[in-house]
Amino acid sequence: MSIAVARQLHRHPPGPTSIPGLDPAAAVTPKAELNTDIRILFLLVALVSLAWSLYQLPLNRVVERRLCVEYYRDHEPSLWHGDGNGNGNEIPEEMCKVDEVQQGLGRIQGFMETGWVVGDFVMTIPLIAIADRYGHGVVLLMNLMPRLVLLGWTFAVGYFDRIFPVNAIIVAPLFSVLGGDCVFNSIVYSLVSGSTEDVVQRATYFGQVNAISSIFAYQLGPALASASMSVLLWLPLWLGMFLLVLAIPVVSLLDLGNGPKLSTLFTHSNHRRTHKRRESNELQVEEEEGSSLLHPSSSTSTPRSKQSSESDVDLTQSIRSRFYIIIDIVTTYPRNFTLLLTGFFLTSLASSDTKLLTQYISKRYHWKFTSVGYLMSGKAVFNFFLLYFIIPALLRWRERRASNRRNMTELGLEGQDDGKESKESDKATIAYAHICLVFSVLGALAIGASTTIYALIPSLLLYALGIALPMFTYSLLKSPSMLPPLDLSGGGNETEKAVASTAQIFSLVMLVKTSGMLVGAPLMASLWVYGVGVGGAGLGLPYFVSAVCYGLVVFIFTRIRV
Repeated sequence: MSIAVARQLHRHPPGPTSIPGLDPAAAVTPKAELNTDIRILFLLVALVSLAWSLYQLPLNRVVERRLCVEYYRDHEPSLWHGDGNGNGNEIPEEMCKVDEVQQGLGRIQGFMETGWVVGDFVMTIPLIAIADRYGHGVVLLMNLMPRLVLLGWTFAVGYFDRIFPVNAIIVAPLFSVLGGDCVFNSIVYSLVSGSTEDVVQRATYFGQVNAISSIFAYQLGPALASASMSVLLWLPLWLGMFLLVLAIPVVSLLDLGNGPKLSTLFTHSNHRRTHKRRESNELQVEEEEGSSLLHPSSSTSTPRSKQSSESDVDLTQSIRSRFYIIIDIVTTYPRNFTLLLTGFFLTSLASSDTKLLTQYISKRYHWKFTSVGYLMSGKAVFNFFLLYFIIPALLRWRERRASNRRNMTELGLEGQDDGKESKESDKATIAYAHICLVFSVLGALAIGASTTIYALIPSLLLYALGIALPMFTYSLLKSPSMLPPLDLSGGGNETEKAVASTAQIFSLVMLVKTSGMLVGAPLMASLWVYGVGVGGAGLGLPYFVSAVCYGLVVFIFTRIRV
């Protein structure tokens, strides 16, 4: 980042957070209409979320069905009635809730989730470097391939049960080396963050992205999966693959390969490097590429033949520079930022319990997976109204109040400088995050302690009240209190700290969240398998551990100073 840009950013930092007050210089504006590019992005999120949701329910049933047949074939062959050729009676789903089958299902789910997260985590930085070099449309298209493979392989293992052993299903998640949730979410959230400078509108977009995910992944998806599974077990898998194929032309409409249509996206400022190995040629590569994590090169005039000959070298330098930038951010940003990253890690770890919710309900209350899908859809209706209507309305109400205060300041009736207003808005954002975390703690405890389905339903709604947490934590990333201080007294000497681009920050956050899932996936699966063996209250063990993690985040957020 140049000294002039750094000074300008220091004098006029990014708008604080998504809650009150926010940009002191901004006037209240009517609710902006969604531009075409944001609509296309939302459509992509909807297609991917729905396809992924259509995969979750049948995956549980496919694996459970295979394990159930193996269990009764070995332990109670009279119920299976095999014909000697590997064929036998279909075991009713209600008989598959025995501990041995459910523990096997939990282990396989844990291996699959861990494999998916490991591949995603390891390849995030290289894939982002590839996106910088060759265009983000390429990476988004690559991101669709492992999802297609996963759905197709689940069908193959389930249908061709005489060819593939059930454990073969663990192979498919390893294709996440082509891109998984971390890369996809990093791109989506960074595009959304950079699509507007209006803080309230940006927070509204965050809420709408979460709402769309809620609608399609947790509301429409489970219901559609349940309905289609009632017709044919494989139907939701086929529908999911069809939706992912439809997502291919949607990615093309975003035109990310030749530069984003979202013209307000992150124009890169050169990130100051403090590592000795960051040489001047890397800086040149950064400048030629535009170097934003989410802004592909489109302005260089280097001949195509020369670009081709230097492609491998530039890509290696780009990958290496991404690691250096992450090191810089972690080492130069203030304690508040470190605390916030720790909060992202722990909440991501805690939220890994949601992967077990379908199996938890099916096992503890002896429900069929199709019935669980309808219940999950009903719960998601509440999430939708909360994220799409209630929270955005609250944000607009707070912005109107902040506008009134600014107007009074202009009239000389109230004195409040910009810095104080920014601090007040940050404090309010943290307070709202605390409220969401408290709901998460109480909800997780209630779910784990629910002995009947009638106690579970209000517990799920209580837990859902914490779903708005990302709206506030993501918005805190824009807060001046999270930025490194700039010492401008020396005219931009060596004491100056670099401020990373929005895309780089969001990429780091997605890596931290993925590392949380990397720990949470095997941990929750192990707790579940152990809890099934214990029985009774032990079945709620993953949710008790989640409540502890959320409680730690509450404490951590009290240490943030604004």
